[in-house]
Amino acid sequence: MNELTTTPDDTNGEHCFTITHPFHPLCGQTFPLLSQRVAWGEERVFFLDPQTHELRSLPTAWTSLALPDPFLVVADGKAVLRFVDVQRLAQVLRDMQVPAQEDQ
Repeated sequence: MNELTTTPDDTNGEHCFTITHPFHPLCGQTFPLLSQRVAWGEERVFFLDPQTHELRSLPTAWTSLALPDPFLVVADGKAVLRFVDVQRLAQVLRDMQVPAQEDQ
């Protein structure tokens, strides 16, 4: 059976979402979920802006609908940094080292 274009997008049974990105100006606010789908190459949520009544969207990762980070689930609070993060930190520290100057 073909799906009609007027059929609502998948919302996974969710009716609302909260913006969780700490630097987003609407962080902590909850909005009714209109749809959740892939757009511009990423999973996004769509909602009506309560002030302008315009359709807006955000990456799902910035909301309460985001799946938990697999690393954090597996680490279960036992690891502070990912291996990749430790590698980057080590590189930054190597880059910051001042070469030892020979005695003159």
